[in-house]
Amino acid sequence: MKYSGLLPFACAALLGLAGCSKTSENADTAKLEVRLTDAPGDFQSVVLDVRQVEVHLKDEGNPDGWKTLGFSPQVINVLDYVNGRSALLVSDDFAPGDLKEIRLILGPNSYVIGRDGQQYDLKTPSGQTSGVKLKLDKATLKTRETFQLLLDFDVAKSVVERGGWKPGNDKKERYLLKPVIRVVAQDLRGGISGTVSPAAARPQILAIRSTILGPDTVSTSADVSGAYQIGGLPSGTYRVEYFPSTTAPTGQAAYRNVVRTGVTVVNDQVTTLGTTSLN
Repeated sequence: MKYSGLLPFACAALLGLAGCSKTSENADTAKLEVRLTDAPGDFQSVVLDVRQVEVHLKDEGNPDGWKTLGFSPQVINVLDYVNGRSALLVSDDFAPGDLKEIRLILGPNSYVIGRDGQQYDLKTPSGQTSGVKLKLDKATLKTRETFQLLLDFDVAKSVVERGGWKPGNDKKERYLLKPVIRVVAQDLRGGISGTVSPAAARPQILAIRSTILGPDTVSTSADVSGAYQIGGLPSGTYRVEYFPSTTAPTGQAAYRNVVRTGVTVVNDQVTTLGTTSLN
């Protein structure tokens, strides 16, 4: 997916999520959930060694503002969580108030399995020290409500091949993790879903909305079945563009770029576009 800003350690959070629903827990607390979802990428697996999840409660730069959440260290194949599926990382009772940042501390055991079936270590320059940090916008926990942060991980932009790498080199040195993560905001609960035909075209899909600041673009890729879903979209009218990433076999009609206009997204609903033909 494409985002409007970058952080030093990751692509910045565009926005800060939350879905608010009543909870029957302690009347003086809120409930905080953290979930992880993903856009498909050109790998068999992308496994993150997540050791710790923290949120920052004070002004930026204050080292005393970090609070560790109740998270059990685990390895997560982010490609298991695409097209609307998400992994629940944290579900904690929490004091009401504002959250400023969230960060993930990653261990040394992250890796990818490429299309060649080989496993490659995934180096994380920042995530193993200061953590993958994401700023939050308008993230306010309220008493007796559940607040959810959805971390939307973009594999295609986050896993970067080292410059100058050649087959035959040490496979441990092929890939770096430079996380590109969108944090979906409180009032952004619209979406677009559909399928493409033929699925073998494996297109990149862009949802583009015009704003006073210029085009706001979010992207994903269709999975092997041709299905796709883009969540966390603000209400509005979108142009949806499809760009095949493969070439049609000899003797078959060529794959083509397709543009669909006038796609309406409404808050709290997923707009279904049906099947889009790419040849």
